[in-house]
Amino acid sequence: MSAEPVRTVAFGVNGETREATIPVRRTLGDVLRHDFGLTGTHLGCEHGVCGACTVLLDGRAVRACLMLAVQAEGHEIRTVEGLADAAGALHPLQQAFCDHHGLQCGFCTPGMLTTLVEFLADCPDPTAAQVRVAISGNLCRCTGYESIVAAVLDAAARMRAA
Repeated sequence: MSAEPVRTVAFGVNGETREATIPVRRTLGDVLRHDFGLTGTHLGCEHGVCGACTVLLDGRAVRACLMLAVQAEGHEIRTVEGLADAAGALHPLQQAFCDHHGLQCGFCTPGMLTTLVEFLADCPDPTAAQVRVAISGNLCRCTGYESIVAAVLDAAARMRAA
């Protein structure tokens, strides 16, 4: 039997270049969590259905459980840990989720937030219906989505006013 092939990969994570020597079949989610210690990216279904593992790849939402880490080579990944600014101030979405109780157990929250960062970049003045479509690929068992929608609408208004 031959050993599993490994490769050294380098890509940006939350503004800093990270490198790891990993098996070529390791997912981005596993590298973020286990190799880089960024446990905010949650692995739920590991089939791309629940959205808990969503991160931003060059500003676009991707499922970290479906993407091999070697595919991220040379790209920039932004995780939930990278949403707050350098001084530690929460991103407007994070603050709005707190203010509107848009999280309960918090398991879906990182994927919701990263999904919504991309959404608000593309749609800065959304309707509630547009928000519901945007989060339709992220499953939440706790909130009933009402508080999440309210938080997104509030965050969008804050971001437009800034």
